[in-house]
Amino acid sequence: MIRRAWIGANVGVSQKRQCVLAGVSRTTVYVKRKAVFFVEADEVLKRLIDEEYTRHPFYGSRKMVVYLGRCGHWVNRKRVQRYMRSMSLAGMAPGPNTSAAHPQHKVHPYLLRGVPVVRANQVWSTDITYVRLARGFAYLVAVIDWYSRRVLSWRISNSMEAAFCVDCLEDALREHGKPEVFNSDQGSQFTSEAFTGVLNREGITISMDGRGRAYDNIFVERLWRSVKHEDIYLNGYATMGELLVGLTKYFAFYNIERPHQSLDNQTPQEVHQTSSGGGAMIVDKYRSKERLPVALRSSATAAGEVRIEIEPAIQKAKSGAAPTSCEKLSAT
Repeated sequence: MIRRAWIGANVGVSQKRQCVLAGVSRTTVYVKRKAVFFVEADEVLKRLIDEEYTRHPFYGSRKMVVYLGRCGHWVNRKRVQRYMRSMSLAGMAPGPNTSAAHPQHKVHPYLLRGVPVVRANQVWSTDITYVRLARGFAYLVAVIDWYSRRVLSWRISNSMEAAFCVDCLEDALREHGKPEVFNSDQGSQFTSEAFTGVLNREGITISMDGRGRAYDNIFVERLWRSVKHEDIYLNGYATMGELLVGLTKYFAFYNIERPHQSLDNQTPQEVHQTSSGGGAMIVDKYRSKERLPVALRSSATAAGEVRIEIEPAIQKAKSGAAPTSCEKLSAT
């Protein structure tokens, strides 16, 4: 092993001669370098996929193949699908679900379309995202409150096992009470008995995104865009330890200091504590406007799939009165 490490290029002696002098097989040297090359190529492709998905979260594997080709990386769709599955990425348009549920796990229906969110702790949701590091990668899970956009808890891990998701959920319940409804995608971490068992124990209603409909959990997707563009990409963390320190600072800033245009320039913590100024609703674009419980009239759509808007007068929904104005949700 040590002698094989001596072999190098551009040292004035051919690699064949170096192998003879060191007494090692040329085959072992070339195989090792080929393996290193593929690992490095994988990381380059994952970095490009991660950056493009953050910019355009409605991209599925087909569009990602085209994008990589334009970057000079010609890879087939199956390889891209494999990368996106390993990174827990799913396009926001209808299509194959890359957050595959375990075949033996129960999948719950989506319960939040057309439901006005009018108070803190009414709806929580969670998701996992891939984080590239200079020396490897990590996975980040977070639990947020839909009404205030507050990040209630988060954890990082070097694997996608259910345990760190359960720990994140337990953290949120311990620190912030419990929601009426908890929403997630259909990933095996969230359909597992370990995860749903905690929700059932607490008497929390479970909702899960429709298959291939990542906009059903849009507020976490917007959080991922913010944390990556405002922190992760700027700092280029090398290790899990650096990532942990950096995210601890960022999420404190995000909750306490960062104003959100969609919250009338209040911070998530202010809205969460006062239960004033937040709110949301997810509406299917094919749903009749006349049947909506609140007025949502913007014609703008993201990827032609759904409208997500803030209703400044959403509190009127409590009394059944129709609000008179509508403010489009901007990026958090």
